[in-house]
Amino acid sequence: MNHESQPENRMVSVAAPTGEDPPQPPPSLPPVGICSLHQIPSPDSGPQRWAALPVARRMRVLRAARGLMAERAQEFPEAISPHLARSKSDTLTTELLPLLAGCRFLERNAARILSPRRLGRSGRPLWLTGLATEILRVPLGHVLVIGPSNFPLYIPGSQVLQALAAGNRVTWKPGVGGRAVALLVARALADSGLPEGTLAVTEESVAAAQDALATHPDKVVFTGSSRTGHHLLEMLAKCAIPAVMELSGADAIVVTPSADLHEVARTVAFGLRLNGAAVCMSPRRLFATPTTMAALRPLLDAALAAVPAVTLEEGTAQRLRAVLDEAVSQGAELRGAFQPQAQRPLLVDRASAGMAVACSDLFAPVISLIEAESMLHVPELYAKCAYGLTVAIFCDRGKEKMARLLGGMLDAGSLLINDIIVPTADPRAPFGGRGESGYGVTRGAEGLLEMTAVKTLLVQRGGVKLHLNAPRSLDAEAYAGLVQALYGKGLGARWSALKRLLGAMRS
Repeated sequence: MNHESQPENRMVSVAAPTGEDPPQPPPSLPPVGICSLHQIPSPDSGPQRWAALPVARRMRVLRAARGLMAERAQEFPEAISPHLARSKSDTLTTELLPLLAGCRFLERNAARILSPRRLGRSGRPLWLTGLATEILRVPLGHVLVIGPSNFPLYIPGSQVLQALAAGNRVTWKPGVGGRAVALLVARALADSGLPEGTLAVTEESVAAAQDALATHPDKVVFTGSSRTGHHLLEMLAKCAIPAVMELSGADAIVVTPSADLHEVARTVAFGLRLNGAAVCMSPRRLFATPTTMAALRPLLDAALAAVPAVTLEEGTAQRLRAVLDEAVSQGAELRGAFQPQAQRPLLVDRASAGMAVACSDLFAPVISLIEAESMLHVPELYAKCAYGLTVAIFCDRGKEKMARLLGGMLDAGSLLINDIIVPTADPRAPFGGRGESGYGVTRGAEGLLEMTAVKTLLVQRGGVKLHLNAPRSLDAEAYAGLVQALYGKGLGARWSALKRLLGAMRS
């Protein structure tokens, strides 16, 4: 559920919010020759003490913060930007509710997910006898979270909580209009005992992102448009800074012949109503066979008639007008009118899968209706769009196996069956995209592990250390026999190699 993030000015302490800054161009890192090491906090600093705490102790702070955010629930809708097309109830159900569910998931599972993994004897090579191996998950250090403006609480808030749960110091750069809700989360954490300096909330300007990037964080978690994501990755590559990129979407609905078409129509209406269709998972393409599409059109018209109009941003309106004109000139039929000051849902009927309107990350209530000769033709048509965030397949409950098989041929980070958007809020499930929709995941166990580095601990507790012996003339023959005895094909060949090995060792 992303939007193009507008990076911002310098970091500030948790204090009263300032005014909203206007949208500005993407940030750029200051010119650097060789990337300098990030400044490591002193051992007695808040971030270092936080990283050193056992995971269970860190979860106590998150648990207390969750309780405070629940008590202060009414403050969050008041802090949301009035420019978003939503009600107070929308904010509570689509942002605060899943954020707190994700926090509870961490409280219950973070210690287990982050615990050391000890590798036993099974699978250990014979020539490493005596070796004990552990896989540790340690904090990265400093994580920069660059949030979107369309869902300024749930998306970056979940990422911040996961980064903190892993023991990191975090900088939260809100999207335009998102600083006020970010400060509410930060205050709840501070009131719950989060050490000073562990979480910093910046302002909303380009300069704030530039300042944060100039500290060379250990990882960047970015949610925004593909265009801005590409620009950001070019900068991060210069300093080999890893990133999780949750980028744009032009998500698809596939309607199989067995689907409940009334349910499909209601679902499309929901997708184009939620947040004014300014959701990265809003449906932009709908695939169906000609027969199914003919039956679905009047149901869509009726369902979409009840969706309220939204005001489009100037840039979005210009892009929408251009792709609509192009689609009509190429044979598509427009069901609805282009009225950017009061835009009602638009159906681009008889669209082709390669049209720009069907492949664009528009934050507008528009969906392209694309006919497929059969369900077997859907994967080819679907692949004409580079975005791969989510795809939803609608079918009869008894045809779920078929939907799974079809979904396996569609490149997307999440496959939903008989629903859109909402199921991705399951805090247990990782979320991320493919192709132009980015890479890496947030949320779930996998998202928590993204906020850590792997440290491998290898302890030698005896065993034969042949590598310490001085080289001898017969070593090559002995080691060749060892290789063949351990990994040769067939029992006879391995037994023969073992005898050669023993002979070489006696010599």
